[in-house]
Amino acid sequence: MKGTIVNIQKYSIHDGPGIRTTVFFKGCPLKCWWCHNPESQSTKNQIMFFQNRCTGCGICVKRCPEGAITIKNMYPVVDKNKCTLCGNCTDFCFNEAREYVGQEISVEDLIKEVQKDEIFYEESGGGVTFSGGEPLLQVDFLSEALDLCNKKHIHTAIDTSGYAKWEDVEKVADKADLFLYDLKLIDDEKHKKYIGVSNKLILENLQKLSSLGKRIFVRMPIILGINDDNGHIDESIKFINTLNNIEQVNLIPYHSMGMDKYERLEMKYKLSGKEKPADEKMEELKGKFEKAKIKVKIGG
Repeated sequence: MKGTIVNIQKYSIHDGPGIRTTVFFKGCPLKCWWCHNPESQSTKNQIMFFQNRCTGCGICVKRCPEGAITIKNMYPVVDKNKCTLCGNCTDFCFNEAREYVGQEISVEDLIKEVQKDEIFYEESGGGVTFSGGEPLLQVDFLSEALDLCNKKHIHTAIDTSGYAKWEDVEKVADKADLFLYDLKLIDDEKHKKYIGVSNKLILENLQKLSSLGKRIFVRMPIILGINDDNGHIDESIKFINTLNNIEQVNLIPYHSMGMDKYERLEMKYKLSGKEKPADEKMEELKGKFEKAKIKVKIGG
């Protein structure tokens, strides 16, 4: 069994308890306006271009077997109708101005890489977190990876949007030790506008998952002017209080660290980059959850 990933990030401390290795799966059914991993949205491999590193040397033009690259105004331009994503232009770029995004990997090789940091998991109570993108889009690959982790006694977490068929969620529910479940917007119309899909399936899956007695951390990104209002927070608290086994809520303030990636991928970023809520606002929202007797943490 093989799957497609974007990256394996070591020593993560914001993707579940302890020190973790986070595996970013490629492909996501959502299009969140604030997504900081746009390279994980498409299921297809991509090439990211770092213009600030490019010297216009033209080696990529010479190495492209399809003749898909030309130099215009000192920088390479790709004809996407000709490009086959062979990766030659990334392999021979001396300045690393072109980066290939997407790596096919077997379950066995993935877990071998994860195992390299077992000593950190043992000392910190950490493990591996399968993130994305949306890991449930590659549910068979995810399921086999979880099986192998369980055999090797590695703690596992699934970081999910919850936007998947219940059959797929159920397939891995008993194999993961922890779910990091995103709750972005309660209002369905706002969810459609800022995320691209209805939230009904997401909320239904969270209800079903909580009824199974699984450990769940609810993660709520907070974006100024979009979901930092009292109405959204109050409705979120009301919904969470109807669920079982919500161990804690993580309020994650928006950051703009992924903005540059959009330009590198020729994608449009829909926010201004100034949507980070003030620290005082985050503390205010945290206080609302505490008042409702819900364990809450800012960040992570």
